[in-house]
Amino acid sequence: MSVRVSARLYPFAEHWLELAPGVRMHYVDEGPRDGPVVLMLHGNPTWSFYWRRLIKALSPTHRVIAPDHIGCGKSDKPDDSRYPYRLARRIEDIERLVDELGLVSPSDSGADSGSGSGLTLMVHDWGGMIGMGWAHRHPASVSRLVLLNTAAFGLPSTKRMPASLWLARNTGLGTVLVRGFNAFSRGATRLCVTRRPLSAEVREGLCAPYDSWDNRRAVLRFVQDIPLRPADPGFEIITEVGEALGQFDDRPALICWGARDFVFDDHFLREWQRKLPSAEVHRFADAGHYVLEDAGEEIEALVTKFLGVTT
Repeated sequence: MSVRVSARLYPFAEHWLELAPGVRMHYVDEGPRDGPVVLMLHGNPTWSFYWRRLIKALSPTHRVIAPDHIGCGKSDKPDDSRYPYRLARRIEDIERLVDELGLVSPSDSGADSGSGSGLTLMVHDWGGMIGMGWAHRHPASVSRLVLLNTAAFGLPSTKRMPASLWLARNTGLGTVLVRGFNAFSRGATRLCVTRRPLSAEVREGLCAPYDSWDNRRAVLRFVQDIPLRPADPGFEIITEVGEALGQFDDRPALICWGARDFVFDDHFLREWQRKLPSAEVHRFADAGHYVLEDAGEEIEALVTKFLGVTT
């Protein structure tokens, strides 16, 4: 679909991967083709626009890949008969993208653990469940992790599901609010930043792909696909991935966390620290879920240092 956003904020060329007839994945591919690879996976209800600052910062030295999940951003937005909108399929999509673009060498794509010379995986929100689901299948393909207010495990036992997510996930009213009134995307641009309001230009950029009932399908499906019980699709995946996260503690990991996130809060951060005790952690006490919007300058400095970028 045509998504019009500020070329100053998002000046990146369009690239496409056809996953199936009528199901094309859009992705950003910036930087030298022979540079170290950074794979950035967004969550819900954002898209690759969320990564714009880090794409610009890293692309002079790294090959930066930032896809839009199907139904999101500039990617196609098929109906449910053509795309299942489930975690398992989303992981397969990333597997296909990595393979098609040759982002890891054959020696780094096996099932054995070890940091190897693989890519840097950077994730936010649902991107953590998708990205770490892929990484679990290909641990040797991942050399570093950057985690921003995300999860790759089930709801911590100490955490209750927020009422707003429960409403969207389980009720007809939630469907109307999310798909009819764009309440999830619009609300996030105000509730997920806590340091300072987003500019109108950035708010519009984040919401631009979600401009109709049909184009908000993925926003709702992501919420409906949150696995909470063993019978839920995806529950087995997140359980298996979560229990095995410790395998990644032998390689560098950077966690940047907005402490005023009402969903991915300190309950989730403590779980990450328990599973990856060697990770470098930076907690921003006054930042929200869109931590890269609230604390962009600090995170850019931390990430470039973490990846050894010199200016």
